[in-house]
Amino acid sequence: MKAKNAVYAQSGGVTSVINATACGVIEASRKSKKIDKLFAGKDGIVGILNEDLIDTSIEKSSEIKKLMHTPGGAFGSCRHKLKDPKKSQKEFKRLIEVFQAHDIGYFFYNGGGDSQDTSNKIAQYTKEAGFPVTCIGIPKTIDNDLPFTDNCPGFGSVAKYIATSTKEAALDVKSMSKSSTKIFILEVMGRHAGWLAASAGLAKSSNNSAPHIILLPEVPFNEKSFLKKVKEVVKKEDYCVIVVSEGAQYKNGKFLADAGTVDSFGHKQLGGVAPRVAELISSKLGLKYHWAVSDYLQRSARHISSQVDLDQAYAVGKAAVEFASKGENAIMPIIVRRKSKPYSWDIGKVELSKVANIEKKMPQKFISKDGFGITQSCKNYLLPLIQGEAWAPFKDGVIDTASLKNKLTKKKLKRFKI
Repeated sequence: MKAKNAVYAQSGGVTSVINATACGVIEASRKSKKIDKLFAGKDGIVGILNEDLIDTSIEKSSEIKKLMHTPGGAFGSCRHKLKDPKKSQKEFKRLIEVFQAHDIGYFFYNGGGDSQDTSNKIAQYTKEAGFPVTCIGIPKTIDNDLPFTDNCPGFGSVAKYIATSTKEAALDVKSMSKSSTKIFILEVMGRHAGWLAASAGLAKSSNNSAPHIILLPEVPFNEKSFLKKVKEVVKKEDYCVIVVSEGAQYKNGKFLADAGTVDSFGHKQLGGVAPRVAELISSKLGLKYHWAVSDYLQRSARHISSQVDLDQAYAVGKAAVEFASKGENAIMPIIVRRKSKPYSWDIGKVELSKVANIEKKMPQKFISKDGFGITQSCKNYLLPLIQGEAWAPFKDGVIDTASLKNKLTKKKLKRFKI
């Protein structure tokens, strides 16, 4: 059977190791006898719709290898939700046109829950349209909320960043608490699942009591019990470190930081839960505070990535190509935990239809009884994921990253309006 071309694209919020997955896909594709040329969609699925296809075959192997220590999305990412094919087939028909024009038989989409839904829809639509394309979803999300996979590539590195930053900031605040700041609040990402906020709990040790309070989306926020906890901690420790998930919400489901707008996927836009919590503490308790938002820093911090996370990110990219080459379709590679002590894992697979649009939240057994911390069971789950320092090379004092040509292949179709 004649080898077909393939296209890979990155979707949604990027991570410090998503390019390691790209490296895995590219290197495995170059070895595969089933794949001729691998294209990359410029700016995700939007680039494929626009026929903006990057020819990865012209890139040097040495530069592709540098993707292992390059954060961000090397080929560009996007937040674009394909319309329901039952309501509008325009975008799906366009994708088939692009696939046909460039002899594409394999589609690899690297992203979270919405991206897996996209991959599944494309697999089903192309099959029904008589132009079947092998579609493999590749897991990626710092939120760690994809089901079936033990954890999600991208999460371990952010967890390492948050745990480290929490401990470092806590020691700073502690040293000044007698005469200055009493409260430090760190806001981290996590809309409905508190995995990232929970990872701050790994900072606790015999010589560090912080974080003292973790606010999770899974635990309804109660102002009275929260303020009581803050007072107790300050009385005992003379300072209080709080880590809050952007998705912290009241019992009625309203977010503490609901900005009143929605993004392209229809998700509520969240912003500023740290200052909201700080204002509450200041007005009710009169304590001096500082707050910080880790924001893009947490997901782009390649200098402090977890080696385990880096290895797994590469592995799912490589496995995606291997599964496709063996005839698998409409699946997602997953990470399977074999043991926690010592930690061991390998790669499995799951049908995309089972993954799409399903969020994995923190189980109750991972949350402390008072709702303000994590259990030992949670620590046992999290600890292996932040192990190993994936040191990146530095040049002139700053991180050295890949320099790709990202040359677009010649277009063959008429312009498409999204």
